[in-house]
Amino acid sequence: MAQVTPYHHSEKSKREQVEKMFDHIAPKYDFLNHFLSFGIDRSWRKTAINMLSAESPKLILDIATGTADFAIAASRLHPNKITGIDISERMLKVGHAKLRLKNLENKIQLMKADSEALPFADESYDAVTVAFGVRNFENLQKGLKEIYRVLKPKGSVVILEFSMPHKFPVRLLYKLYSKTILPLSGKIFANDAAAYTYLPASIEKFPSGYKFLSELDKAGFKENIFKPLTFGIATVYKGTKK
Repeated sequence: MAQVTPYHHSEKSKREQVEKMFDHIAPKYDFLNHFLSFGIDRSWRKTAINMLSAESPKLILDIATGTADFAIAASRLHPNKITGIDISERMLKVGHAKLRLKNLENKIQLMKADSEALPFADESYDAVTVAFGVRNFENLQKGLKEIYRVLKPKGSVVILEFSMPHKFPVRLLYKLYSKTILPLSGKIFANDAAAYTYLPASIEKFPSGYKFLSELDKAGFKENIFKPLTFGIATVYKGTKK
């Protein structure tokens, strides 16, 4: 299966293209996220974070942290420290500004790093989170196995990701929305229609639901579960390292 990339005619790797894409749309990323999801993305993050509340993780790694929304949401679990990583410098710059405004710089550390080559020792974190980032992994299994490696035994991974709705008429409406409104909004507000054409294309190709549970199982995770959100437009997954 051909890999879905943001810029079809580019000879660069998917990782390089994704970095370029997020650097380009970073100034408008938060606005478009909330605008295009009608603000529902905030409740999705809350639901995902709640799946970790009983475990009270003290050290959390947030992969593909972007502008740090998920890391900020995770701070209400009162961990000792959250480390957020991303490949986009400009997304991280926006994230740093948000941390300063919320006075969270001592709680959350942001740094540039590759999700498929994490610069951390084995068994470093109690929990790992990823919001809307695993679709962008160049090698899905490599990224999941890196997450498994840095998790402590009995640690959990929680992944929030877009997914394709299955039921009519939500599926039809979603396809119409993603093929027309998303690229047009991306072109108008972020001057990058390709980024918001890549979004629905990558969602369509992503192995969601039970297929993604199989990917988690293959990477070594156990007790894998998933929960569809908002008619299946998004899905939250959880796995445990035994």
